[in-house]
Amino acid sequence: MNNIVAIVGRPNVGKSTFFNRLIQRREAIVDSVSGVTRDRNYGKSEWNGKEFSVIDTGGYIKGSDDIFEGEIRKQVELAIDEADAIVFLVDVEEGITPMDEEVAKLLRKVTKPVLLAVNKVDNAMREKDAIEFYNLGLGEYFTIAGMSGSGTGELLDKLVEVLPELPEIEEEAEALPRFCVVGRPNAGKSSFINALIGEDRYIVTDIAGTTRDAIDTRYNRFGFEFNLVDTAGIRRKAKVKEDLEFYSVMRSIRAIEHSDVCILMIDATRGFESQDQNIFWLAEKNRKGIVILVNKWDLVEKDTMSTKQYEAKIREQIQPFTDVPILFVSALTKQRLLKALETTVHVFESRKQRVPTSKFNDHMLRIIENFPPPAIKGKYVKIKYCMQLPTPVPQFVFFANLPQYVKEPYKRFLENKIRENWDYSGVPIDIYIREK
Repeated sequence: MNNIVAIVGRPNVGKSTFFNRLIQRREAIVDSVSGVTRDRNYGKSEWNGKEFSVIDTGGYIKGSDDIFEGEIRKQVELAIDEADAIVFLVDVEEGITPMDEEVAKLLRKVTKPVLLAVNKVDNAMREKDAIEFYNLGLGEYFTIAGMSGSGTGELLDKLVEVLPELPEIEEEAEALPRFCVVGRPNAGKSSFINALIGEDRYIVTDIAGTTRDAIDTRYNRFGFEFNLVDTAGIRRKAKVKEDLEFYSVMRSIRAIEHSDVCILMIDATRGFESQDQNIFWLAEKNRKGIVILVNKWDLVEKDTMSTKQYEAKIREQIQPFTDVPILFVSALTKQRLLKALETTVHVFESRKQRVPTSKFNDHMLRIIENFPPPAIKGKYVKIKYCMQLPTPVPQFVFFANLPQYVKEPYKRFLENKIRENWDYSGVPIDIYIREK
């Protein structure tokens, strides 16, 4: 579970450049993912051994000044509400604008760490010009040049220093599966959770998450004991009206990172839309187990082929990761809820399974012998040994004489063969080819 850092500021101050610089600091990062709305970006960064998630709140709508300011106010308020620390970016070339003052007025009221970064300071003259930003009333500022990276080190030193220490999750709670319900607004997440836990819900203990909006609540239903990560979007509706998309992507990021298995709720009457796909890929890139529930199935007119057609359409949109359980449910009529929970628990168990090295070698080396990697430039690739890595998520390594010649299609072939023999349904798999 990571802290969330939001980059706020008016358009064209260099937020995206700064964001790109942050997420490219290390190779083992989650790719920049276009957020649930088309103009938000999400990624992971690390500095001085401390990892954190970064959200670029860029891309405000274009229109009159009034609409502009109203939109900025909404987005900054949401960022303040969700993030653990805020980087407020301003532009030394433009100086202080009325929009900067508007954002600063909001930021002066918050108790969370706020770092003021003056961007585009790439010479001594501009260093002097930056002094005027003291007038924003946010105290100390940092001068940076997002394009060249100058000054970002000092800013990041301070950022990791002010990020709150995350509480450790109790070991007992850690052992239980953590499921989070994510999806578009109005997909039926609240109804599903209410139906799952029932009126006479049996709660053993509440374990507070890293922020007030991610709470692990222990439930025991249908003979399963599990932690349900209740995304705060389910509890608090007031702000959702202001900016549905931005609110839901920030909630989804928080919930996804804090879970073992993501239950992605889809509204059957609307179909598998681009926003659903973005949340799906967010979960996949975070290497979480995934179960897709098509909710409100009782409202859809159907014949005997409807489920198959609907399922085929979803699988087409989530290629190449198609080995995902898809269930058709109704939270209202409680149709297939037990099956949904059983499937989620099964995905959790599959994600933890370990394949013995001898068994894995026996099976996979026989397949590789019959279907070796294609020769490139007359050179033959030989794979002599393979094993599962001791990591929390399924990762497999194959040792070869020429690993650089093993391309993506063959890795996908190996992944498919693993899936054929071992049940990893709903679980992303990583394949590595290393020199023996």
